[in-house]
Amino acid sequence: MRLQEVEVQALDAARLESLIGAQRMARFEEVAEATRAALAGHAVVNISSTATGGGVAEMLQTLLAYVRGAGVDGRWLVIKGDPDFFAITKRVHNGLYGSEGDGGPLGAAERRHYEQVLHRNAKELLALVRAGDIVIVHDPQPAGLAGALARTGARVIWRCHVGRDEPNEWTERAWEFLRPYLEHAHAYAVSRAAFAPPWAAPARTHVIAPSIDPFSAKNEPMSHRNVRLALGYVGLLQGDGTPPAVPFARRDGSPGRINRHVDTVQSGPAPVAEAPLVIQASRWDAMKDMAGVMEGFAEHVDPALGAHLVLAGPAVTGVADDPEAAAVYEDCVERWRRLTHALRGRVHLACVPMADPDEAAAIVNALQRHASVVVQKSLAEGFGLTVTEAMWKSRPIVASAVGGICDQLDHGEHGLLIEDPRDLRAFGRAVEELLRDPEEAARLGENARARAGAEFLGDRHLEQYGRLFAGL
Repeated sequence: MRLQEVEVQALDAARLESLIGAQRMARFEEVAEATRAALAGHAVVNISSTATGGGVAEMLQTLLAYVRGAGVDGRWLVIKGDPDFFAITKRVHNGLYGSEGDGGPLGAAERRHYEQVLHRNAKELLALVRAGDIVIVHDPQPAGLAGALARTGARVIWRCHVGRDEPNEWTERAWEFLRPYLEHAHAYAVSRAAFAPPWAAPARTHVIAPSIDPFSAKNEPMSHRNVRLALGYVGLLQGDGTPPAVPFARRDGSPGRINRHVDTVQSGPAPVAEAPLVIQASRWDAMKDMAGVMEGFAEHVDPALGAHLVLAGPAVTGVADDPEAAAVYEDCVERWRRLTHALRGRVHLACVPMADPDEAAAIVNALQRHASVVVQKSLAEGFGLTVTEAMWKSRPIVASAVGGICDQLDHGEHGLLIEDPRDLRAFGRAVEELLRDPEEAARLGENARARAGAEFLGDRHLEQYGRLFAGL
């Protein structure tokens, strides 16, 4: 079985200095130098289950680019699996969120298949990892590789991006499945302390919040004119089909153009550029509750405000490790069909093409920047990078008070938090409040931008990893 090695171009983190200042830049360079010395020529190898779609893949592209730019041998390998394997790991993933998921078993047969698939991956992987390397294994899919990697003499970190603050029967089932594999890890890196394995020693557990790259195609500056041109061209706003005049920046630094159109389910034309736009951009995942966003908007946001809702996610064939995406999307479409004709005209479901991840990121960038309100009504959330992205773009945000979202937003200071994510009336009321009060929305957006710059850029993220590596 041939593993996919993802190509990542080196980037000099010095480009962050204009945003973070000389003092933070100097501290970053000190940590980078200490990390190079601690690694003594060994590699940092990341192992994940997909190279596109979702926050983990986007983060790895950025972080590894800066790692390589700092003179560290950073690599990224993607495992291969079959549909049954990803159905099992999605079950575990949902379990860590405290959800039943598809309700399928995690018994001896599932464990046997999980191990067989990872054993085939390990044959090639072990030829690429040397004693002394640091290997970061991301999330449940490749977790079963930890033991084999540790036996090579590598130092193994299990990086968990998901979790639930309060355990329940489903989290316990997921941890029971993972424990035999994760006990081989030398350290655990989690987005929140509550997400750590329940048996993990505190000394081996490290809390490292994710970050965004302000220069990526997802987050780079974009003029109002090019935002409108981009959204008009792809079909998310009414337009004349003129593409944006300025290209986006690809991850390798080369210029890119938006060439593809978004596959949209809508009744009637796209919104006009002047219409208030409420958007949620997420994977088609049950935990993101896209259907709940649609119903809360349809039932509890005053139609007299003239606002439209766009639910945007990756094309359901574009995320290899998520077998439930198509079903979640089809459920949204079915619920959309049950709306009245007038409501269907104000709700738009968009599948962003994933053939070119940088192009997809540029489309989402334009959508977030045009939004009057960005929402993230997750039922559970590991961190919620879509919230961080909206903060960086100074957007007013309505989000659920779950998981890592609570670490980003203070209610009434950086956005509005919904205590119960299933309370559709409270959600609609919060969205309507921001639509009716542009001055308050702007104040929240400005505060959010400042906090994102202070806490959620890559220099802080990499400093924390550097200290973890040195400790190992």
